[in-house]
Amino acid sequence: MTAPAPDRLIFIYNADGGLVQMVLDSLHKTLSPATYPCSLCALTYGSLRMDPKWRKWLAALGIPAVFQHKDDTPHKHVPLPAVLCESGGQIEVLIDAPTLDGIATLDALIALMEARLSRRVSG
Repeated sequence: MTAPAPDRLIFIYNADGGLVQMVLDSLHKTLSPATYPCSLCALTYGSLRMDPKWRKWLAALGIPAVFQHKDDTPHKHVPLPAVLCESGGQIEVLIDAPTLDGIATLDALIALMEARLSRRVSG
């Protein structure tokens, strides 16, 4: 049985939102990347902005994306970081924290996203 195409993707960062936190996170990623707690941030963001390659890939994907932080997500039960998939009001984890933590490059994240989304739609 095939799952319906996602209505939206929810990317939840293991970081708090806000300008001050963004600056602190940027410093942490730069000075001590091995101890930075958000692999999703590390993969998809440079020092202060979203990686242009990631932004372009998301735009071409054609699925609305929502970006949340650990302090503003309603999904408090999900270990972070995480990528969730919402279809017909149902939400499921598309990529969990341990998997994200094991991804080394943005290209690998994109390949995994494509594989998981393809599998959802094609069964």
